[in-house]
Amino acid sequence: MTAALSFGLLLFPDVTQLDLTGPFEVFARIPGVTTHLPWKTLDPVRTERGLTILPTTTFDDCPPLDLICVPGGPGQVALMEGEEVLNFLRRAARTCRTVTSVCTGSLVLGAAGLLRGYRATTHWTALDQLAALGAEPVSERVVFDRDRITGAGVTSGIDFALRVAAHLAGDDVARQIQLQLEYAPDPPFSAGSPEGAGAAVTKAVLDRMEPLRKRRREATGRAAAALK
Repeated sequence: MTAALSFGLLLFPDVTQLDLTGPFEVFARIPGVTTHLPWKTLDPVRTERGLTILPTTTFDDCPPLDLICVPGGPGQVALMEGEEVLNFLRRAARTCRTVTSVCTGSLVLGAAGLLRGYRATTHWTALDQLAALGAEPVSERVVFDRDRITGAGVTSGIDFALRVAAHLAGDDVARQIQLQLEYAPDPPFSAGSPEGAGAAVTKAVLDRMEPLRKRRREATGRAAAALK
């Protein structure tokens, strides 16, 4: 890659921090890439689990971006009906060569009308909601469709970002970043998917997440109606 590129990762209250910081760690190591964390203001933003992150630019001051990435997390529900955020994403997408998301960030892209006619993925608990927003749901860890790249839930953001690095900067750069990060997953359990976790663990997770899933379904329904 020869030209300098600007990447933006949307920061918002109640974001799942690994959705944001996993890809950020990879993107920031790509030669020639400048990373931005846009939000409405420059005030500190509290993530889902209490980590505080500072935005680097506001929507109004954000430079033209070559890539926009929308992470997920509980705060995504409010974003789906936040016209200021949706308008920023639509505006940013006009200059982007790549429009991306991790986890339920794809639902926000969908609410902005940016996934119509595209294959896409999201967290497994919300995959069925993509169709209502005009996307074709795909149960894969990372999905490429033309200039749209979407990652599944949380930890897939690192896989997603390495795929983006390879796509834009070449396989050698992506391999070097993977080695720098010593990214060689070796989890103690095979519980990273419903199939591996089994019925009992999956039910426990779904039961615990049901209040959020209900709010998310309702927000998706309203966003789908607004798109029509």
